Order: sequence, then C-alpha cells, then structure tokens
Amino acid sequence: MIRRRFHFRETIATILAEEEVHVEAARKGMIEARRDIEHHIALDPFFKATLEPYQVQSKSTVINRMAKAGMSASVGPMAAVAGTIAWSGVEHMLRAGAETAVIDNGGDIVLCSDRVLHVGIHAGASSHSDTLAFEVPPQEGILGICTSSATVGPSISFGIADAVTVFSQNPAVADAWATSICNTITKEDTRIMERVPWQDVQGILVIAGEWMESFGDLPPVVKAKVNRDLVTGGPW
Repeated sequence: MIRRRFHFRETIATILAEEEVHVEAARKGMIEARRDIEHHIALDPFFKATLEPYQVQSKSTVINRMAKAGMSASVGPMAAVAGTIAWSGVEHMLRAGAETAVIDNGGDIVLCSDRVLHVGIHAGASSHSDTLAFEVPPQEGILGICTSSATVGPSISFGIADAVTVFSQNPAVADAWATSICNTITKEDTRIMERVPWQDVQGILVIAGEWMESFGDLPPVVKAKVNRDLVTGGPW
C-alpha cells in the first residue's frame, strides 16, 4: 500500500491507496470539497461560526451532508467537516477504480476496502491509548470511523472523553455524532445514547481515562501497538 500525506490549507490527511492515480483522485476530491465549503462560508459565514444545528439549502452535496449530519446530532455543520471532506476523497478514489481506499483526516477515517484493516485507537493519556485497534472486516461500501476527543487535538469540545469513536456508513453522521457524544458523555451520564439514530450508526466506543465502554455493534477490538508517528494531525 502507498501512504501519502496530504496538506491543503487546514486539511492535514493521510491517504492509503494501491496506486498513485488513486492518491491523486483522493487529493482532487478533498480539494473540491474544501472549495465547496469555502465558497459557501464566503456567502454564509454563520455556517462556519454556529455550534447549533443549521438548516441550509444548497446545490452542493458536501454542504448538504454537513448540515444534515449537524441536524441529526444537534451540533453545528462544521462538526462534520473532516469526515465529509474525507468522504469526498474516498468517493473520487472509488470512481478512479480503487478497491482499497482509506483517508485519515485528522482522526476522522473514511474507507472502503477489499481486505481486513486494523485501525488503531489513539486516546491521549488514557492507558488504553495506542494499545488497541479495531479489526475492520472488508467493506463493500463506504464506512466512516470518526473520533472526537476533549483532550487530543485542536477541535472544540465541551466534554471530558479522551476518545469517542463512531462507526457509520454515513461519514458525516459519524463525525457529527462523535462530537456530540464527546461533548456530554461521562461514566455517570450516558443518556445521550438514547438519542443516537441507530438506523444510521453501527457502533460507538467511548474512552475516558480508565473507563472504556462500547455501544451498538462494533468490529472486534484487538491488542495492538499503535505507532504514534502514523497518527494524522490537523483541525479539518
């Protein structure tokens, strides 16, 4: 597999592909998505600023995905930005003929794969961090594996969790719900799980210090030694 870093303005991502043509397709898809977002923000700055759900009408698939995901999770549309950009990149890879396509956009991962993949779990200072991985089976369709953290990275969070990872076939929904859950969940208060749209979300893993809890249907979690040099950083 080819591993390439991608840096375009605030987007810092890692692309995994079998051929360079698929890497170029990923770059094209992410740049197009970013330009759609930047154009929309120039016309509607509130889209970027709000932390609340915000309904929009746009001809852009990217903008509509972000807004709908934010409405689902009761957060602003920018909570879904990284997952949505990575989604666009993977879609372009698949159109270019890729059978395995993976983009990690600052901890928000979108993939489609004809093989088993191990996705490491990075959870800051938690003792669970960098010792475990999801063993993700082959995927016929696109899968989002998005993580939000109150202790790692520059993203806005109002919670205490070291990592909340959400699996969904809709990467924008995975990203938005990771943010929403991370904002509120504690070991003593998991009521937000009653609001999760389980028809759209497959599973969720929450890590906060020594506490680790799973919800829904997750792939197996196996022991692993995660190389921190492979953890992609970046706000979106």
